[in-house]
Amino acid sequence: MVVLIDGVCNLCQSATRFIIRHDPTGRFHFASLQSNTGKMLLAKSGLSTEVMNTIVLIENGKYYTKSTAALRISRHLKFPWPLIYALIIVPKFIRDVAYRYIARHRYRWFGKSDQCMLPSPELRDRFLE
Repeated sequence: MVVLIDGVCNLCQSATRFIIRHDPTGRFHFASLQSNTGKMLLAKSGLSTEVMNTIVLIENGKYYTKSTAALRISRHLKFPWPLIYALIIVPKFIRDVAYRYIARHRYRWFGKSDQCMLPSPELRDRFLE
């Protein structure tokens, strides 16, 4: 599974570290939306390569965005995080209102860095170029 994130967003970088900590089997791999790999994967799916306000999960060849991506990620993490997946029953248009609100304010609330997160040598293989 591949997770595409806004590489300069501090909230997104924190989410990446959170996923890594709670993914002991290492099933998730990461790329920034701004990277060549991220743009290629977005283009392959038909998603805009200019949109940086969503997380994207690629799971079994399917692309998920916004709250659906976040919830689908949670179900693969260590307990108790899979319990959050129960929120999938909330209609997507309602879940995504909250998601878009946070996404719209994430730089103001959490900040923005000048560069993408640099993984440690032991995590390097989980990050796509």
